[in-house]
Amino acid sequence: MIRVISLGAGVQSTTMALMAAHGEITPMPDCAIFADTQAEPRAVYAHLSWLTSANVLPFPVHVVTAGDLKEHVAAERPKGKYLKVDIPAYVKDPDGTPGGLINRSCTRDFKIDPIRKRVRELLGIAGKRSPVEPVSEQWIGISLDEAIRMKPSREDWQVNRWPLIEKRMTRNDCLRWLERHDYPRPPKSSCTFCPFHSDDEWRFLTPEEFAEAVEIDRRLRSRPPQAYRTKGTLYLHRSCAPLEEVDLSTAEDRGQLNLFNNECEGMCGV
Repeated sequence: MIRVISLGAGVQSTTMALMAAHGEITPMPDCAIFADTQAEPRAVYAHLSWLTSANVLPFPVHVVTAGDLKEHVAAERPKGKYLKVDIPAYVKDPDGTPGGLINRSCTRDFKIDPIRKRVRELLGIAGKRSPVEPVSEQWIGISLDEAIRMKPSREDWQVNRWPLIEKRMTRNDCLRWLERHDYPRPPKSSCTFCPFHSDDEWRFLTPEEFAEAVEIDRRLRSRPPQAYRTKGTLYLHRSCAPLEEVDLSTAEDRGQLNLFNNECEGMCGV
């Protein structure tokens, strides 16, 4: 049995890896695996570089990739007339109303499958018939406040484990643990052009990263909707407007006072 951390660069998986390094989650994992979409913000790669540097983690970190996700978005399939969109883009119906999200395969194709492939290589079962008994334990960084995301492994040869759930730790508990141990706060791990971004996350991007996302957003509308097997038009932002036209300013930017930054003087009568 080998124990593998499914490593992102976000708060929960970083905390889980560092807690294992401190001996607070046992037994010590054999390794961690980071699946690189080659489309993360620069801050994520900087954090990963620190996390995998000497004297931070006592176990090896393998970096795997299925290629550059940016190149796959809206790329033509080698066979067949349809275009391939791997990300959960928003659809605007022909009548102008939002039509929800299209199906995504990016997590499976660029995260789950590359990690599974490397685990099989480490086990020496790549290209072979899978064992019928679990021979791998995968640690997944899901915290208590997102327990709904817990899912059992689909592989007979692998079992999933959620150490942060076992510790009853929320995301805020992870942040406090990192602060107590004087570790840097990890950036959010997600592709620069992920449609699940909040407006805060869009604003977090560097100008170069935002320009890259704008180009991908335009690319989604560079061909007829029928090419994507949808009747609507695709967008990265939930407003179903071109990304470069979306107002990402905050209420404070627009002149609204943020009362949470002002100390209460006891005059509100509440």
